[in-house]
Amino acid sequence: MSNILWKSLVVSPAVLGATLLVSATAIAAPSTTPEVATTEVPTTEVATTETVLPAVAQQPAIVAQAAPTTEDTKVIDQVNRYSNEGRTNNNQGQVTSVSQFSDVQPTDWAFQALQSLVERYGCIAGYPNGTFRGSRALTRYEFAAGLNACLDRVNELIATATADLVTKQDLATLQRLQEEFSAELATLRGRVDALEARTAELEANQFSTTTKLAGEAIFAVTDVFGDDLGDRNNTVFQNRVRLTLNTSFTGKDLLTTRLSSGNAQAFVGTADGSGEGLQTFQVGSTGNNGVEIDKLTYETDFGPARAYLAATGGRHSHYAAVNNPYFFDKTDGGNGSLSTLSSESPIYRIGSGAGVAFTLPFGKGGGIFRPSSLTVGYLASEANNPNDSAGLFNGNYAALGQLNFSVGDRLALAATYVHGYTGAGSSLFGDEDGNILVGTSQANTLNNSASSNSFGLSAAFRPSDKLSVSGFVSYTDVTVTGANNDKEVWSYGVGVALPDFGKQGNVLGIFAGAQPYSLGRLNPGQNEVPYQIEGFYKYRVSDNISVTPGVIWLTNVNQGNSDDAIIGTLRTTFTF
Repeated sequence: MSNILWKSLVVSPAVLGATLLVSATAIAAPSTTPEVATTEVPTTEVATTETVLPAVAQQPAIVAQAAPTTEDTKVIDQVNRYSNEGRTNNNQGQVTSVSQFSDVQPTDWAFQALQSLVERYGCIAGYPNGTFRGSRALTRYEFAAGLNACLDRVNELIATATADLVTKQDLATLQRLQEEFSAELATLRGRVDALEARTAELEANQFSTTTKLAGEAIFAVTDVFGDDLGDRNNTVFQNRVRLTLNTSFTGKDLLTTRLSSGNAQAFVGTADGSGEGLQTFQVGSTGNNGVEIDKLTYETDFGPARAYLAATGGRHSHYAAVNNPYFFDKTDGGNGSLSTLSSESPIYRIGSGAGVAFTLPFGKGGGIFRPSSLTVGYLASEANNPNDSAGLFNGNYAALGQLNFSVGDRLALAATYVHGYTGAGSSLFGDEDGNILVGTSQANTLNNSASSNSFGLSAAFRPSDKLSVSGFVSYTDVTVTGANNDKEVWSYGVGVALPDFGKQGNVLGIFAGAQPYSLGRLNPGQNEVPYQIEGFYKYRVSDNISVTPGVIWLTNVNQGNSDDAIIGTLRTTFTF
């Protein structure tokens, strides 16, 4: 093989370019297990494409298939990649100049060879992102595919009498090179033919061309300790399961249909009549493993804005930026902090249910300030009820407005306002089912109907890739029907997260703050600020499994002078 390549350096400019380009890397990577371009349709946002092989002009994008661990996985990967060919808009056309490659410089040792291949023979296209990546190793399959493209191009030039410098020796060398890699090329053709048949069979029997299933299962062992609370609680093993159907009709929209089930319950005394110490996996649990549709939403672009429409289970945090990275897991998932207080500012838990929201970008940015956005939304928790004092506008509702700012690349700020109406017997920080999600009973209880005006600030600062600091403060002015019933509610907190701590994907987080509380109009002994400190460590076992041990320390439970309560939890999250 090396003798053939050496002779090719003397006799032909075409073979010279191909040889210089691929011989060194072909020798460096003798493996027969090739890689292949990967294209996936996302489950939550617009389509994204990642390519891991250079594109070869006038050749199928799938030139070889990596060998997975099992035959079934191999077949599925092949079908996914091949069936998506031609569906994306990222296919790279033939480049006409070597200067179009952002990572190729005139000082590179193979610059002239690559220039000849691109500009004279037109048989190298590079990657869709405009790079060539000449330093990565090639397998024999990749070498064969690239060589075959160049040889086909040279033969085409010969046939059209445009390559008068080609001699009989050149043709003999080309023929010997083709024979050298004839086995690899035949294997590639066989793989593609077999893949076409498998793709046709699976497409004829697939579940849906527009919908993908995503799942999350949480197992949690948890207990509470404290002289005033521990005797009334036991160690428990709880679960929650969510199955989500993510549907996209245009590639830029998302219809979310989620089924939820679980048996998780809050501890007596910490969240009985309040949301103190409530953990995220306890939100949305039916308590008896019953199954319900707890989220049905649709998101799409609406002109320059992003529109959000909720039929049930809508939350402000679905569409508004909460600025709490590594603690917040959208919709109280199982990969963020343990408690609802640490997850997001309580201002986003005022109101829920059905409604609509828009996020509109504005400003050109430049300098320190980046483009900003305005978010507005409206949610009603009794939108399906046609009775008096209910419905979309006469029942419980909350209207949100938020300005989002970015300063540089590492600081995000948001100013939030929420106006809400809450009927008698409902909770200030509750969901449409009447469950209190955060805060003390004094902050949540409304004996009569009330209107509220809430103001909040949030910020997230990331000084480095290994450190994130975030925090919030919220204030709510509550006007309750009847004399001397008005109250004020405060909450605040700050968190420090260390991503990739000990291993990529791990997170060490510490959060300290005050549960939403109301002081000044209460009985003696219930005028203490209820502080909370939480520490957790999410350990990533694999791409789909994480284990999170953590501790939640509560002081002045129910705003009283009671002993502290400590909640210990070991949470295991499976995603699929």
